Amino acid sequence: MSDETGTPTGPRPEPIRFFGTTWVDHDGGYAGCRAAVAAGSLAAAVASCLILRFAYEGLAIAAVGGFVTLLVVVMFAICSAIAFRRTWEGFTERPDPDTQASLRGLLAIGFVGALLAYFFRSLTEAPGEKLHRQEYETARAEHTRRTSRRTGNPSRKRRR
Repeated sequence: MSDETGTPTGPRPEPIRFFGTTWVDHDGGYAGCRAAVAAGSLAAAVASCLILRFAYEGLAIAAVGGFVTLLVVVMFAICSAIAFRRTWEGFTERPDPDTQASLRGLLAIGFVGALLAYFFRSLTEAPGEKLHRQEYETARAEHTRRTSRRTGNPSRKRRR
């Protein structure tokens, strides 16, 4: 704490979506948020699969043919797998913004995979908590190292 203003000095934890900064000490309803995020992402994934089922039935009603139907199903499966992997990796390391921007359309198509990655990660921790905690601890250690006071006056050292 700063003596003059009463505000904390040093690095502050970065808030995580839906969790704020409760991930730091696992307080303030952290467990409830994790349960709600897990349930919400699973419910959204199930609802998304139902919507995709309606789209599949629409293709069947339109009689576009087996090849087009197969292409659509394979496209959603591949895009969902890629979105799952990219989202999962994004919880442990910062993604490259340029790569992320170039894959935005593909990730939008594979939204079911991203929702499932969010669900599975929220069963063990807040999604991205490990990455944020590592960065926060590193920043705190660096701040402590920079601001630690030396003992004694270096000009008074005895020279041999």
